[in-house]
Amino acid sequence: MKKITYSLIVLLVISLSAFALSLVTYKVKSPYEVKFEGGRISGKFETLKANIQFDKVDPGQSKISASIDVESIATGFFIKNNHAKDALDADNHPTITFTSTAVSKSGNAYQAIGNLNMKGVTKPVTIHFTFDDKGNEGLFKGSFKVKPKDFNITRNGSPEELTISLTVPVTKG
Repeated sequence: MKKITYSLIVLLVISLSAFALSLVTYKVKSPYEVKFEGGRISGKFETLKANIQFDKVDPGQSKISASIDVESIATGFFIKNNHAKDALDADNHPTITFTSTAVSKSGNAYQAIGNLNMKGVTKPVTIHFTFDDKGNEGLFKGSFKVKPKDFNITRNGSPEELTISLTVPVTKG
């Protein structure tokens, strides 16, 4: 009886250890892309910082937070860069941030629901993404849509909707 109890305890500990080890911390690796597109506006952000704890087996355990430096906006045109920084009020709101509140899996893809803060306004967004696990490295690819007016971005020429596309290579760490 003691052997059976001991065996069950060992099996339980091993199972729980394996489950706990599936949550992995990832670091962003260059080159990454954070692109935006909508109407006549397109460009990218050249600075991304992120804390990613991702569990592909049990995504509900995952936590994702990221920040982008508004000054890193690149539209390909100096004047458009300045207009975009003004529209985002970079002097008073130098970063755009995302913090997940829930991560789930749907088929072969995932979704991160969370709060996006841009220009001092926080709104819920859902990022649909995939994760390609390559051992010690991986690749997150995803996108989401925002309405600039929801974030008090109302300059002339602002599109009704922007699509944000993310390609983020990572390493375990």
